[in-house]
Amino acid sequence: MTLAVVVKTQGRRGEVAVELHTAVAERFGRQMRVWALLKDGARRELAIEDLWPHKSWVVLKFAGVDSIDEAETLKGAEVQVPLSERAALEPGWTYLSDLIGCAVFDGEREIGPVVAVEFGAGEAPLLVVRGLKQTAAEMPYEIPFAEAYLMMVDVARKLVRMRLPEGLLDVNARSGR
Repeated sequence: MTLAVVVKTQGRRGEVAVELHTAVAERFGRQMRVWALLKDGARRELAIEDLWPHKSWVVLKFAGVDSIDEAETLKGAEVQVPLSERAALEPGWTYLSDLIGCAVFDGEREIGPVVAVEFGAGEAPLLVVRGLKQTAAEMPYEIPFAEAYLMMVDVARKLVRMRLPEGLLDVNARSGR
């Protein structure tokens, strides 16, 4: 489960700035063991030596990563914990990673499955949804996972039901589909 993504190096002693992908910043702690999923698909086990907030990020200092060059190898990496170590969520909350593979409906109309979740385009993460009749050359829909649009989420049944604003899917079609 991805808790954060390394955005850049920060400082001269191997620190990295991460963008949180969890609403529970307290999830990170000193001596915590995490795994970095590197851009090439390799995994690297790390221990958090220190951490502190900085602007809109959290800065992590990993044990054994002591230079800018070493930190540079972590850029773009996902900072993860095993699924078995996820924190329990309050009722009504969902891990975004659990949405991948869920069928998205706009009311009763099925749009297609969630193939990814993206961050950074606004307040709400974007569900990347492959249309049911989509060809390989067509761009997927990008749908804000905003509370205002949600009717229900049933991860066990792999179902997300939304009430999308009129024309939202048409905007996707004009911007690349």
